[in-house]
Amino acid sequence: MSEPVRAGRRPLWIVVALLVLGAVALWGASSMTWGATGVKAEATGAEVSPALLPTALLSAAAIAAVVALGGWVRRLVGAVLVLAAAAVGFTSVAAGPPVVALLVALAGTACVVGAGVVLLLRGGAMPRLGGGYQTPGAAKKSADPEREMWNALERGDDPTERD
Repeated sequence: MSEPVRAGRRPLWIVVALLVLGAVALWGASSMTWGATGVKAEATGAEVSPALLPTALLSAAAIAAVVALGGWVRRLVGAVLVLAAAAVGFTSVAAGPPVVALLVALAGTACVVGAGVVLLLRGGAMPRLGGGYQTPGAAKKSADPEREMWNALERGDDPTERD
């Protein structure tokens, strides 16, 4: 695999890793005890800050979207992630949870915001699922005759037949 192809894939895997970490941290923060509410003596993060769990689910769903989609749609997903995670971060700080729960929520928020920013900046340049495959009519001719024979074999053609 050539170096430019690897360099193009690196941000994609960074985004996927950040989204996984962010989803896990936000889910974890939603299940931690955050303190007392007007009704219960001990309330979980999901009860105090209801946006934690949906944002964790959004982050998990965004993984599939980031891998499968490309271009401006991927950048749109990045913008949605940044906005949703920033809102969760603000509501989490405003809720005043214990320090451990706050750090977990903010770590998840930072991961999701980071993934969103990378998508906004580099989303269009990242490879997408199935991007290496083309229809036979759209396949480009290679300058290397040996490579062209391998391409013909991959298409199911007999490269030894002459037109």
